[in-house]
This record gives sequence, structure tokens and C-alpha cells, in this order.
Amino acid sequence: MSRIGKNPISIPEKVAISLDGLSVTVKGPKGELSRTLPEGVSVSQVENQIVVVPVSDKRKSRERHGLCRTLIANMVEGVSKGYSRKLEIIGVGSRAQVKGRNLVVSAGFSHPVEVVPPAGITFAVENNTNVTVSGADKELVGNEAAKIRAIRPPEPYKGKGIKYLGERILRKAGKSGKK
Repeated sequence: MSRIGKNPISIPEKVAISLDGLSVTVKGPKGELSRTLPEGVSVSQVENQIVVVPVSDKRKSRERHGLCRTLIANMVEGVSKGYSRKLEIIGVGSRAQVKGRNLVVSAGFSHPVEVVPPAGITFAVENNTNVTVSGADKELVGNEAAKIRAIRPPEPYKGKGIKYLGERILRKAGKSGKK
């Protein structure tokens, strides 16, 4: 039995969960998320806790036990607290700004790159170089942050580019001159 899967998920006060077979809908102050879980598990609500149990002892069912528990726990935390991912832009002349809902990144190209957020995602920029991607869906926040980082990934010689806050870039020595 999965060590993660057997832990029950406690439901905060302002969060409402509706279960319909394998489809789970979670509503809270930060938004509403719904997801259809894979087969092999059963989800039930006991008082103010959600319990995920594998249907059988088959390998597929045991594999999905911990996954489904984590997916539901991420949904509950997302609608109650929300998720955010911070990025840092390094380099002379590289900056970002928010225009309407869109994020406009100047990262050393001949043109600025405009990123349009999907529904439920918001961008915030501090000091023209620190970008915060926030929303209720953990997967969507991570994907949007990865798309922004992919505009200009950090290079190993001077470290220029877009990186996650706290990410460590392995540096290379570069060329050594003739002696």
C-alpha cells in the first residue's frame, strides 16, 4: 500500500468538494478545479476528510493510489491557498512587464516576446526582472513558468537568461587566452 496514498486529505473550512464516481470537483476562495481520476481507485468523503483507496491489489491500482491522493491534495491546496512560481531575468537590457493580462518579455531578441496566460493564471512583475506566475492549478502554474523560462534559458558562461528563483546554474570556464 502506498505510504502517501493511505494518508487522508483534510478539507479546510471554505472548501467544498463534490465527488461523482471518479470525477472530483473542488471549489474554494481561489477558484474551482475539476479532474477525472484514472481507474483503479475509489474516492470517498468521511466527515471532513477525503480517503483514497485502491480497488484491487493489481499493480496499476497500487501505482495510481498515491498519484490520485496527491492530485486531490494539490487541488484542495490550490483552491484554498493557491500556487506561485517565481522567475528571475538576468542580463543587460532584459526585462519583463505586464500589459493587460499578458506578459511582455524583452530577452535580447530583436522583438519582445508576448506570453498570453490561460484562464486561471496571473502574472506579476517586480523591479522589471522578477516575474511571479500564480494560480490555483499547480500543474498549469508550473507549465506556464516553464514556458517563460524556455524563452531564453540561462546560459552556462555568464548566467544570462531566465531562471527560477533560487535555481543554481552550473558555470563553465569559457575560453582561456593564448599564453
